[in-house]
Amino acid sequence: MIDLLKDLNEPQREAVTTIEGPVMVIAGAGSGKTRALTYRVAYMIQEGIDPFSIMALTFTNKAAREMKERIMQLVNASDARNVWMGTFHSIFARILRIEAEKIGFTPNFSIYDTDDSKALITQILKDLNIDTKVYPPKQVLSRISSAKSSLYSPEDYANDADIQEADRKSNKPLIAQLFKLYNERLHRANAMDFDDILYFTNILLRDNPDVLYKYQNHFKFILVDEYQDTNYAQYLIVKRIAALFENLCVVGDDAQSIYAFRGANIQNILNFKNDYPDYKLIRLEQNYRSTQNIVNASNSVIAHNKDQIKKKVWSDKEKGELIGLIHANSDTEEGTMVANSIFGYKMTRHLANKDFAILYRTNAQSRSMEEALRKQNIPYIIYGGLSFYDRKEIKDLLAYFRVVINPEDEQALLRIINYPARGIGKTSIERMMVTANEQRTSIWKCMENDIYPKDFNMGTLNRFRDFMVMIKSFQSLQEKMNAFELAKHITNTIGLIKVLKEDDSPEGVARVENVEELLNAIMEFSDRQVDETTGETARVDLVQFMEDVALLTDREMKKDDDGDCVSLMTIHSAKGLEFPYVYVVGMEENLFPGILSLSTREELEEERRLFYVAITRAMTKLTLSYAEQRYRYGNLTLSERSRFVDEIDPTLIEQTQKATFRGTSPMGGKPFSRFSEPQQHGFRKLENTPTTRPTEIQTTVPQNFEPSNPDLLQEGMRVMHQKFGAGTVLSIDGAGANKKASVRFDAAGVKMLMLKFAKLKILP
Repeated sequence: MIDLLKDLNEPQREAVTTIEGPVMVIAGAGSGKTRALTYRVAYMIQEGIDPFSIMALTFTNKAAREMKERIMQLVNASDARNVWMGTFHSIFARILRIEAEKIGFTPNFSIYDTDDSKALITQILKDLNIDTKVYPPKQVLSRISSAKSSLYSPEDYANDADIQEADRKSNKPLIAQLFKLYNERLHRANAMDFDDILYFTNILLRDNPDVLYKYQNHFKFILVDEYQDTNYAQYLIVKRIAALFENLCVVGDDAQSIYAFRGANIQNILNFKNDYPDYKLIRLEQNYRSTQNIVNASNSVIAHNKDQIKKKVWSDKEKGELIGLIHANSDTEEGTMVANSIFGYKMTRHLANKDFAILYRTNAQSRSMEEALRKQNIPYIIYGGLSFYDRKEIKDLLAYFRVVINPEDEQALLRIINYPARGIGKTSIERMMVTANEQRTSIWKCMENDIYPKDFNMGTLNRFRDFMVMIKSFQSLQEKMNAFELAKHITNTIGLIKVLKEDDSPEGVARVENVEELLNAIMEFSDRQVDETTGETARVDLVQFMEDVALLTDREMKKDDDGDCVSLMTIHSAKGLEFPYVYVVGMEENLFPGILSLSTREELEEERRLFYVAITRAMTKLTLSYAEQRYRYGNLTLSERSRFVDEIDPTLIEQTQKATFRGTSPMGGKPFSRFSEPQQHGFRKLENTPTTRPTEIQTTVPQNFEPSNPDLLQEGMRVMHQKFGAGTVLSIDGAGANKKASVRFDAAGVKMLMLKFAKLKILP
C-alpha cells in the first residue's frame, strides 16, 4: 500500500485526511490543489470508503480524466473507475438520463450547443416575423440563459415585474414569449441546452423527494473543485445532495473568481461559513509555481480587494527577476516591443517559443501582437479560435449521429436532411416545418405518421421517405455495431467524403482530413473505455461518444498543437495554465480594468481578480505593457496606465523602459544590434524620444443645450454631448440607475457613458 501522505506538506495532508464534515480548502495559485484533491480521493478509497459513494465535480472533462488517471496510479484501478468523477454537466446529465421520464423526457435526449440554440431562436423569430436586428438571437439566448441559471422558468420570467420592465425599457418586450416558445420547441425535439442540464437537475431533486433521498444516500462524500466558479444552480444542487451527511469538501480560491459574466457567484465560496457553521477551513498557501517576486506582486494587487478570504501566499523558490514594465507610444509599438523582447530572451537564454505566452483582456488586442510576431518570424498559436468540433464538416457528420440517436432533434435533422444534396429543397423543408408546427409535433413524427403537406408531389414525398428509411437503417445497427463501426458506416453511406473530395483545394483536403480525424477520435474514445470487472476494453456505442462530445468545454474542443509556438490568449482562457515567461499587454484604464467594470466595487474587484490570475500564470518572468495611445473601434484614443500596475509594490518593478529594438526581423535583411542584458528586455533605450499625442477634440455645442430624457434613447440615434460633440448610439445596456450607452462620437471616438450623468441631447 502506497504511503499517500509522505509527499504532502502539512496543509495538504490536513486537506487529504479531513474526510468527514464540511471542509473548505482555499488553494492559492500554484499551491498543489490538484495533488490534494487527487490524494484525498485515493486516501478515502484506501480507508475503505465505497468509491461508488464519492462524487467529485470538476469544471472540465480533461481535469476529471487527469485526476482519475492519477488516482488509478495510487489505488486499485477498478476502485478508481467507480468514483463518480466529471464535470457538473456530465454527472448531472448522467443522472437525468436515468431519471428522464420523471421530468418529461426520454433517456436519449439531445444536448444543444450554442449554435443549435441560436439556430432554433432564429427559426422562431422567422416564424413570428420578428426582425433579428431588433431581437438579435445571441442577445435573446443570453437573456434566456441568465434566467435559467437563476432557475427561472418561462412563467417565472413572464411574471417578474422588474424583468418585464427592464425588457420594455430595452425595447425587447417579447423575450418572455420567445423564452416560452424556445422551451416548448426544445421539449418537442426531446432536447436540452446546457443550462437545462442544471435547471432540470434542480427540478428533479426539488419535486421528487424520493429521488433526492436516493442520491443523498448514494453520494455520501462530495468534492467540488473550483468552487468559486459555481453559479446559483450548481450551488443549490450540491447543497441539496449534501444535506443528509454534510461530508462536503469544496476547493477553490476566491482570488481567482473571474466568471461572473457566465453566472458564477463568488458569494458561494465567501458564504460557505454561513451554510456550514461547523466547517473546517484549510489554507494551501505555498506557491510551487512562481518566483518570490511574482508571488509578492500578486499578493500586493489582490490585497486591494475588500471581498476576500484572507491568505498569504508565499514561495520558497528563488527571489527571481523584477516585474518588467514596457511603456509604448502606441499599440503597434507595444506589439513590436513585446515581440523584440521575446526574440531577445530566446537568443540570450536559449529558450523555446512555447516558453512564452502573451495574455490580453480582449481578443481584439491580438492583432498588433500577431503582426509583430510575424515580422520577427516567431510562430504563434491563438487559443479560442475555431475549435475542431465547430468546423462545418464535423458538425454535419455529428448531426447525422444525433438524428440516429434522437430523430426528433429538429436542429440536427434540418442540418442534414438535404446534405449531401438529395433533392429536398428549402421550400419543401419550410412547408414541412409549418405542418409540424400545426400538428404541434416534430418533423420526424410527421414523416413517421406519413403526414405531409397536401400538395407535395410524389417525387418530393419519396425523397423524404427515402431519408427516413436511411436513418432507420442506421438505427437498426446501433445494437449490432460499436461506435466506430457505425460512425464509419454512416460516413460511407451518406457519401460525405466523396462530396468533400470534389474540392481538391488545400481547404478541401483539410476537410477530408478532419472527417478522418473525427473517426480516429471515436476509435480513440472507444479504446479508453474499460470493463470495470474484467479490465478489458469495453464495447462503446455511439450514444456514449456523443454524450462525451456534447459536454466538452471550449478549451477541450481545441485540437492539441504540439508545435513550438508562442501562446496568445485572453486571460480568461489562460486560467489553469502556466508558462515560464508571461506578457500581460494592454495595461490601460478603460481596457484593463474595462470601462464596463468601473460602475461598482464588485465589478472592479472581479477585474482585479482577473489581473491576479494573469500574474500568477508566470513561473520565471512577468512583463506588463501599456501604450499611450491605441486604436479602438477605428479611432485613435489616449490611454492612461492601469491602476492595477500602480497597485503592485513599486520595489518589485523594473524601471520603465520606453524604447524600441534596433533592427528588424531575421527576414528583413538588416542585422540586429547587440542584445542588452535580459532585465532591459533586449531593447536599446532611446533617449529624449518625443511623445506624440493627438490634438485636443474641438466640438461645437449650441448655447441653449438641453439634455433629452435618457429613457427615450435608442440604438442608432444621433446625439449631442456637451464635451464630445455629435455621435451615434451604438448600444444601450442595463436598467434604471445603471443604464449605460456606448456612443461613437464623430471626433472623440467610442465612449461608454452612464446615462444618469451623461446629459445627451437627441438630434433630429
